Amino acid sequence: MNMSEELIEIRVERLSSDIPLPRRMHDLDAGYDVCSRIEVTVPPKDFVVIPTGLIFEIPPGFRIDVRSRSGLAAKYGIFVLNSPGTIDAGYRDEVKIILANFSNQPFLVRKGDRIAQLVVSRVDVDIKWKIVAKVSRINDRGGGFGSTGI
Repeated sequence: MNMSEELIEIRVERLSSDIPLPRRMHDLDAGYDVCSRIEVTVPPKDFVVIPTGLIFEIPPGFRIDVRSRSGLAAKYGIFVLNSPGTIDAGYRDEVKIILANFSNQPFLVRKGDRIAQLVVSRVDVDIKWKIVAKVSRINDRGGGFGSTGI
């Protein structure tokens, strides 16, 4: 079952022929799993930058968000540090994933392991920033960050 009738083509350069293309594990998944190009250990309470061996040519009007895989986060405390990271249409270099380990155990990433997921989205707005003397206040949120309670 297709999620959409629209098909977006993203050109991909593979730096290594044995690295799989990103893929959805189930037909209705929003994210495409991306794999590691190398074997590396992510130390406890630390992070590493992991190359994917992929360079994307994203069409204008689109972006790719890099997100954590929920299974790695829930089972091992492993997540994408800057999630969601953004790959802009103008970026033309190898995609690398900043993988963080919040556990107390080293985490081994093998070459070909699925380490993050990619979600393709439209960028369909442009912004004109307008400076005003004062913006309208709807309510006093007290600075955010838990202002509505825990």
